[in-house]
Amino acid sequence: MSKLKLGPLEDETPVKLALELPAAIHRDLVAYAQAHAAQEGGKAAEPARLVAPMLARFMATDRAFVRGRKPRDG
Repeated sequence: MSKLKLGPLEDETPVKLALELPAAIHRDLVAYAQAHAAQEGGKAAEPARLVAPMLARFMATDRAFVRGRKPRDG
């Protein structure tokens, strides 16, 4: 398997957010947690712990979003 995009999980003070996910996405999160644990070593994280780093990674690599957040000169 190729290297996963998600690196080590940071331990930060969370902000509670409640949402509902389709069952297929939850199953994929569980599978991703298992693959992540195999890559990083240790026990699989709870799927909910993956959501924030995945969203952060997604936003950081979305060129249009990053471009829109940069201050404009002039």
